[in-house]
Amino acid sequence: MEVEKYIASGILELYVAGALTPEENVEVHRYAEQYPEVKMEIEAIEATIMKLSRTASPELPKDGFKKIEAELDDVITFVPPTSKKKAPWGSYLGWAASLLLAAGLLWVYTENNNLKSEIEVSTQEKLDLEETLSNIKKEAARQETFLDMLRDQNVTVIALGGQAVSPESYAKAYWDKAENKVVIDAKGLPEPPTGFTYQVWSLKLDPLTPTSIGLLDDFVSTEDKLFTLDNANESEAFGITLEPEGGSESPTLEQLYTLGAVGR
Repeated sequence: MEVEKYIASGILELYVAGALTPEENVEVHRYAEQYPEVKMEIEAIEATIMKLSRTASPELPKDGFKKIEAELDDVITFVPPTSKKKAPWGSYLGWAASLLLAAGLLWVYTENNNLKSEIEVSTQEKLDLEETLSNIKKEAARQETFLDMLRDQNVTVIALGGQAVSPESYAKAYWDKAENKVVIDAKGLPEPPTGFTYQVWSLKLDPLTPTSIGLLDDFVSTEDKLFTLDNANESEAFGITLEPEGGSESPTLEQLYTLGAVGR
């Protein structure tokens, strides 16, 4: 436990004022036995309250009654038959001061907790904003890289046309041979069904030899539908099939959505 933060929280003032629950009182008592600093702080608070009570409850001067008696011609003592001893006003003032102090401490404790909550909210909002800005910067850098590829005369562009299972589908592959990278623009593919994902294949045509170069994961959440994959193969064509989540070792030709040959 961080003793200094615990002492600064205001709970010890509420403990002395009797404003805590029985469970909280037990906890404070346990900490007071365990940590001398907590015990010393409680004793200091009690001393402050006692001092305040004495200040708010001045005693009657010792010769006060004699001074009053000297000013009276006759002193008649009257004691009602059912009279009860009343506490002096000073005691009431002392208790009132203690209650006011307890109420003040409770208000300080509540305001302290409210302020902590506001600080926590502000901190979280700041973290959320920083994360948003970081994501924007990453996305801007990714799109800048893609634009650089488009402008590079050494990048090969391959159009992938729709196949029998989905004639209206289309995609493009931007192959940077020097960097062994392929950017797939999958804007023309439909959203895959639940439990399935698109898988991209590098193809050798004679004989037909497919090699997986990656999955188009997070297809739904990727707004621009641009995916960068590694490709160190001597590709002659690229194809995209619909496969179960996690991908397949070989393409499901019945689910071939797009296909395109390099140089055509």
